[in-house]
Amino acid sequence: MAQKVITTYVDDLTGEESTEISTHSILIDGAGVEIDLTDENYEKLLALLDPYLHADGARRIRGAAKAKGKPGPSAESKGDSSAIRAWAKENGHVISDRGRVPAAVREAYAKAK
Repeated sequence: MAQKVITTYVDDLTGEESTEISTHSILIDGAGVEIDLTDENYEKLLALLDPYLHADGARRIRGAAKAKGKPGPSAESKGDSSAIRAWAKENGHVISDRGRVPAAVREAYAKAK
């Protein structure tokens, strides 16, 4: 008997199906959630949080994300994942169509640009 398994990735905010969905961890007051978002919706979330994250009195907590082994991407380091994926595939890098873009690929992309 043959089986075919189909995995559908869905944006938790909009319900949109996409192959460009990534999981992001959010921690507020010690309570955390993981949310699956398209790159576009993640960028919107970062834009909404930007005034709070960069307020004069805001202090970055070092190592909090690393403690769970999931360093969160910053707005500056995230870049355009779709463009990076396209560049990586054109330049012989092996990369998945979804999830986090490996740091080595991001670095190679940055050096090439």
